[in-house]
Amino acid sequence: MRDFKELNVWKKAFEFTKDIYKITENFPKSEIYGITSQLRRASVSISSNIAEGCGKLSERDFLNFLVISFGSSKEVENLLLLCKELNYINITDFNSLNQQLTETSKMLNAFISNIKKGIREVRTKC
Repeated sequence: MRDFKELNVWKKAFEFTKDIYKITENFPKSEIYGITSQLRRASVSISSNIAEGCGKLSERDFLNFLVISFGSSKEVENLLLLCKELNYINITDFNSLNQQLTETSKMLNAFISNIKKGIREVRTKC
């Protein structure tokens, strides 16, 4: 078991989620149950799945939660693009959030690759 609070990728995803919550406070009230809710839930899913995966006993289970987290990052990317097109966020905020998300996604992808490599190494030793 790992302590998720020690993982840099979790820390980055957690900070990103806090920024999403702050920026969505200014979204139209008509979107409270639409894009606002979906964007918040998807961003929370990134750090939450990393944390939940850390509680799993096998590397394969942990990997599965990391992959789900990566999928949530792509959902957030799509929603941010939509928010930009609908003028819910300005270009400066979009660029900042998009950069944070890109960095988090790259970290997740590298982490996933390392976990996969470890699983393959264990498999070949058996």
